[in-house]
Amino acid sequence: MSRRIELYDTTLRDGSQGEGVNFSLQDKLLITSRLDAVGFDYIEGGYPLSNPKDAEYFQRVRDLPLTRAQVVSFGMTRRRGVAAEDDIGMQALRDSGTPVCTIVGKTSAVHVFEVLRIDEAENLAMIRDSVAFLKAEGRTVFYDAEHFFDGYRANPEFALRTVQAAQDAGASIVVLCDTNGGRLPEDVAAAVDAVRKVLTIPVGIHCHNDCELAIANSLTAVDHGAIQVQGTINGIGERCGNADLISAAANLAVKKGYQVLRPGGVEKLTELSRYVYEIANMNFRSGQPFVGTSAFAHKGGMHVHAVARLSASYEHIPPETVGNERKILVSELSGRSNIIAKTDKFRLSHDNELMTRILNKVQDLENEGYQFEAAEASFDLLVRKEAGLYQPKFERLHYRVNVETEGDRETETEATVKLRVNDKIEHVVAEGDGPVNALDTALRKALATAYPNLTTMNLVDYKVRVINSTEGTAAKVRVVIESRDDKAVWSTVGVSENIIEASWLALVDSVEYKLFKDAEVPGN
Repeated sequence: MSRRIELYDTTLRDGSQGEGVNFSLQDKLLITSRLDAVGFDYIEGGYPLSNPKDAEYFQRVRDLPLTRAQVVSFGMTRRRGVAAEDDIGMQALRDSGTPVCTIVGKTSAVHVFEVLRIDEAENLAMIRDSVAFLKAEGRTVFYDAEHFFDGYRANPEFALRTVQAAQDAGASIVVLCDTNGGRLPEDVAAAVDAVRKVLTIPVGIHCHNDCELAIANSLTAVDHGAIQVQGTINGIGERCGNADLISAAANLAVKKGYQVLRPGGVEKLTELSRYVYEIANMNFRSGQPFVGTSAFAHKGGMHVHAVARLSASYEHIPPETVGNERKILVSELSGRSNIIAKTDKFRLSHDNELMTRILNKVQDLENEGYQFEAAEASFDLLVRKEAGLYQPKFERLHYRVNVETEGDRETETEATVKLRVNDKIEHVVAEGDGPVNALDTALRKALATAYPNLTTMNLVDYKVRVINSTEGTAAKVRVVIESRDDKAVWSTVGVSENIIEASWLALVDSVEYKLFKDAEVPGN
């Protein structure tokens, strides 16, 4: 049977130190439950002494029905000159009630002498006393050797004595940290080998990504005997982030054959990645390995033709392995293979004339500034129109947007929309925070009676790009709108010299796609 590698998640602590990342208490509890369901071994909840939210987390997490993961509290070694039992940090770790406590201590001589300004004897005592105190309290203790690789490079003997001190005091594992993220895989390999020669307890790895090597360094450490990999979901964290546990889990399981997560957990990695992005209110990274929306996207006609015959020709694994899906992109670079692949659900591939017509239409529109790579819903509607499968759900008769301000008053925006819906005229007015919001609100208001399912749809992103900037304020703009309901996310595009008209075109496509989509799915 293949060896099991432990996955230790620190999204809620180390990940939250990333710029723009802020989890509420409820966010942290939701992520904890999801990590447990997928099968992570350890979930580091935070530093109980750092803020009231983390302290409350350790109280509330006890009520979660976790079935696999162990919750871990994190803290530092005791302060210099203070007994462990009297140190408020040690007390906070003890009182957190977690079965596992992780302590971070100094490994680098530079940090000991120049930052803490203590001697080696006191640093070793701080490590031993802190580990021994929590061990005596009945806790499993993980020791994070901060700046280990930098410290080992500068003074190997000093660094090795610190991890030996943690082992001697009762630590269950020593986790070697590339805290500055600056080491290369060969540095990691040599240091892990050296540590394993002097320790009898297991070794783990904790890498930051400042050189884009956190995953490579983590895998190298495992190859040299590490049994635990620490990191964060999507690699979020301070500076350039941490090792991405999504990629780590996929590489360990799929590429190297190790056991990680629960059975079936690897197939949920895409879902987990996007769940954490949503909770953190962050945009997906389309090019993220394994789970990004572009990870298995194909644009060049030759590539698409080859993938249609043999997916492995341009894919390193089947996307379903990690819960992702293949994506065929459509653009002016597309060949007939792209169009055939994208229109498969309409069963139109036998109509060569139609395929050519759709391809020509795409190329003509992209020449005008449209882009369908990031607006697949608009492409879906284009195909329906070219294939004669499109019946408009409503007809625009008129719209007007009024923006006005006077003196120091806040700007007021009002939109009027007049539509023909099922042979009935709907003429409505709505206010909004801006012209697009006012138009969106008026459009929904006009359609609410005929299409009540639009209440489940909302706009989640709005992007504007100037196409021909040399034209100045008369330039065309491309508006891409991302919408979602309780079942799907989709994007639409509009292009015009008038930003309001471009927005209207994208909004209409978004609404019509929602209506067509729901009509085709039983139960909607």
